[in-house]
Amino acid sequence: MALTFDDLLDRARSLAGRAPRALLGIAGSPGAGKTTLAEHLVRELNGAGEPWVAHVPMDGFHLADVELDRLGLRDRKGAPETFDPAGYAALLRRLREETGEVVYAPGFERVLEQPVAGAVPVPPTARLVVTEGNYLLLGTGSWARVRPGLDEVWFCETDEEERVRRLVARHEEFGKEHEHAVAWVLGTDQRNADLVATTRERADLVVRNVLGWPDGTAHLRTGAGPGRVAADPGG
Repeated sequence: MALTFDDLLDRARSLAGRAPRALLGIAGSPGAGKTTLAEHLVRELNGAGEPWVAHVPMDGFHLADVELDRLGLRDRKGAPETFDPAGYAALLRRLREETGEVVYAPGFERVLEQPVAGAVPVPPTARLVVTEGNYLLLGTGSWARVRPGLDEVWFCETDEEERVRRLVARHEEFGKEHEHAVAWVLGTDQRNADLVATTRERADLVVRNVLGWPDGTAHLRTGAGPGRVAADPGG
């Protein structure tokens, strides 16, 4: 049964009533629309009042390029082994437990393609944290510590042709020539997408083709636009 964006808002609100602070994860392949969905949820839930929902992307746990060079992983940037999953899991635990003070999370600067420490403050008023990334449902290595730290994980997916188009446009926006962008998307990004797709069945909800997407595109990334919104139970 198709769900509306309002249904997603209601489901997110219900999580916030279960504990002093709840954590909602949004997983999905590169270019599936995870950030777009998270930003819309946070903006609509917060409204014009005091913010009570925070957005903490997983991207801040990318390893820096200098470390990727040391490890020989620069050409695989974005793969699971190019992140710090143990650090990410530790942050989720802090967000759950340390609700009386500001918790700082790292951000990710897309122009530089580098993580930035202490860029995302999560205030004590945040009763719901929305976090998103490719590998929230991955069950191997230190990634297995991530899912237990989240109340729910939704899996965001879109038409494959549209997902690829978005990714190429994003890479071009941040400096890659068209041919390089296409090669990266069909190579490194596609290998990562294939891996992420294997985790879909572990999601609490699969979000696709949602009805009633909110108007406005100011918070959308290149290539991601409002469209039909539908959500199906995962499993």
